[in-house]
Amino acid sequence: MSFFDDGEETQPRPSTRAPRARDGAARGTEPAGSGPRPRRPQQSGRSLPLDHHTLMVRRRVAAGVAVVLLIVIVLVVNGCLKSQRLQAMKDYNRDVSLIATESDEQVSTPLFTTLSDAGGKSALNVEEQVDQLRIQAQTLATRAKGLSVPGGMAAAQADLVLAMDLRVEGLTKVAALLPTALGGQGKQASTLIAGDMEIFLASDVLYSQRVAPLIQQTLASNGIHGLSTAPTRFLPNLGWLEPTTALTRLSGKSSGQSAQTPTGHHGSLLKAVSVGGHALEAEPALNHISGGANPTFAVQVEDVGEFEETNVTTNVTVTSGGKQFKASHAIEKTEPGKTASVDIPVTGIPLGAASKIEVQIEPVPGETNHEGTKNTYLAIFGP
Repeated sequence: MSFFDDGEETQPRPSTRAPRARDGAARGTEPAGSGPRPRRPQQSGRSLPLDHHTLMVRRRVAAGVAVVLLIVIVLVVNGCLKSQRLQAMKDYNRDVSLIATESDEQVSTPLFTTLSDAGGKSALNVEEQVDQLRIQAQTLATRAKGLSVPGGMAAAQADLVLAMDLRVEGLTKVAALLPTALGGQGKQASTLIAGDMEIFLASDVLYSQRVAPLIQQTLASNGIHGLSTAPTRFLPNLGWLEPTTALTRLSGKSSGQSAQTPTGHHGSLLKAVSVGGHALEAEPALNHISGGANPTFAVQVEDVGEFEETNVTTNVTVTSGGKQFKASHAIEKTEPGKTASVDIPVTGIPLGAASKIEVQIEPVPGETNHEGTKNTYLAIFGP
């Protein structure tokens, strides 16, 4: 047919070529006869805020759980720490009580058993036994220093260590005096030993008035009740503070049996007493004494007898605030017609309180007239 025979062709002719396969089918990646691959659905933009909100909620829940767990852990740890602290206080009370009991049973009791009638025993054995007891006291003092001290017990610990150290000090001094006491100079040594016994008394007072009460106070403040702190009394009785009693116990003899006293006039006279250079006036005069709570009394003693005297002991007793504060000192030797002076310190006197001071010279062997050996003074101690 000629191009010009008909009008323009308005319908397209059907194609005789096969339709073109999709790229995948053409490449052989899809099996024959499979339909077209479905498109992956696209996320709608409206769902994004919902997912973000869910994420934030989950994070907040997780944070809340973490906070709760942290609080639980803190409470558990605090409970454990508190339990450990309370147990440490109970253990400390037990350890202190054990040391106090051992000090009495293993040191004090055998010490005063050994000292009693020491003059009738082997001097070497007595000295060795006392030295062994001194070593035991030192061991207990070392144990006291090595205790594990829980919070709140620091003050009690410091006083405990001081009390144990005082016992070691007293034992050391007594042990050093025993050769003299057992070597024929019992009177002189017994006076010094009686003075050293005050160290043991000080350790007892320190423990009973400071260590045990402070421990009990700390236990009670932490809710611990029903636990007692063992007491301790190193000095068995106050008789050991008197030189004549100490001599009698050491020697096993009464004071009248210890020596032969020359026949004649024996005696001492209390000449004067002063503190800080200020002479005291006897009662009823009121003396105002400055210098603090630990004054030193200067006592003048005259030998009014016919013989030279040894170990003339002077006692000072201050009564104030319902308590007594005592101290003694011995003059090694006095000569007839001459005056000797001795300094006697007394500690712990309350300031500002009315006080009575008694100064007494102990009778020397053979003395029958005690007139003039004692005087009383009234005073107020100030800073």
